[in-house]
Amino acid sequence: MASTLTDLSAVRQSIETALGLPNAHYTDPRLHAEESQALLLDGWSGLAVTADVPEPGDAVPIEFLGIPLLLLRDRSGQVRVFQNICRHRGMILVSEPRRIEGAIRCPYHSWCYSTEGRLVATPHVGGPGHNAHDAVNRSELGLIEVRSHIWREVVWINVSGTAPAFEDANARLIERWAEFDQPLYHGGPDSAFRLDVNCNWKLAVENYCESYHLPWVHPGLNSYSRLEDHYHIQEPGLFSGQGTLVYRQLTGEDGRTFPDFPGLSAKWDTAAEYIAAFPNVLLGVHRDHAFAIILRPEAQDRTSEHIHLFYAAPDTDSDLRARNTEQWKLVFEEDVFVVEGMQRGRAAPGFDGGHFSPAMDGPTHLFHDWVAQRLIARRDRPAAE
Repeated sequence: MASTLTDLSAVRQSIETALGLPNAHYTDPRLHAEESQALLLDGWSGLAVTADVPEPGDAVPIEFLGIPLLLLRDRSGQVRVFQNICRHRGMILVSEPRRIEGAIRCPYHSWCYSTEGRLVATPHVGGPGHNAHDAVNRSELGLIEVRSHIWREVVWINVSGTAPAFEDANARLIERWAEFDQPLYHGGPDSAFRLDVNCNWKLAVENYCESYHLPWVHPGLNSYSRLEDHYHIQEPGLFSGQGTLVYRQLTGEDGRTFPDFPGLSAKWDTAAEYIAAFPNVLLGVHRDHAFAIILRPEAQDRTSEHIHLFYAAPDTDSDLRARNTEQWKLVFEEDVFVVEGMQRGRAAPGFDGGHFSPAMDGPTHLFHDWVAQRLIARRDRPAAE
């Protein structure tokens, strides 16, 4: 078992003496599988954003940790997540993003499902010309729905079904950003992009949490939002990140800016915050826009980053939006060589997990501690669980 391979006791020490997670947690597929269950499937993980399915009937197949899922906006407009399989023989139902005009039809034997997941047709199931059978109870054979919740336009899922209610599990973060509890408008196709990086997903979280690397990795950003302008955000067991006291609003040539979110306190005139909501969603808020980065682990050493930008109004200046997207894309691309370099470094047998700066690495150490705590808790459960 993978759980016998690593000793996590040093990870859970205070930051002054703690070590980072052992190399195998970034390179071993067995540990990747263990972490996938303990960290991603047992809790609330980010899957997508609601803008991925903007209209009723829109359906997008997504593979998450090898599980075939279907993101769907049903006829009433509710966003749902189902397992993307027919209840008959387990055939994949939807293979490409598309609009469901009628029912979701299995391409194998034409069993059909409503966008709410109900099994509505079973042609010839009782023999040629007989579309019903006493042994096939349609009311019990709807699509398998995955527990989901929408917050900040992110579609969060709890695959195991065992996590506390989302509002309870994330109450502290929801409270922290209560001022931003208002409509978010996705910027559209020009406000979304994807980065594929050759690293374990946790390295992307670790890098995002801290501001220590800004002077060397993000010199442009650091030129006005300096290292000394940043502060730590640390909520043990829940989230961590960084904030800045200096946020410079993007301005067009004619002085145009994005509209502000209404009703914000004066703090946000110049401040911004960037939080990693454990396990895999990286969030940013500013007076005039917000973003979400959803990390989808593709393998123990590969991650896809799905970045989406949101605004306070449904209609914003297209040129300014394009500039904002390009600006953030540059910042996030600057991080790629760092996370990929750390991944390659995990092949060094002498690396002990790394040591932390007590002054600068608090948010990253907190994430390591959360990972270790979740894994230890799962390893300590009785085998029957």
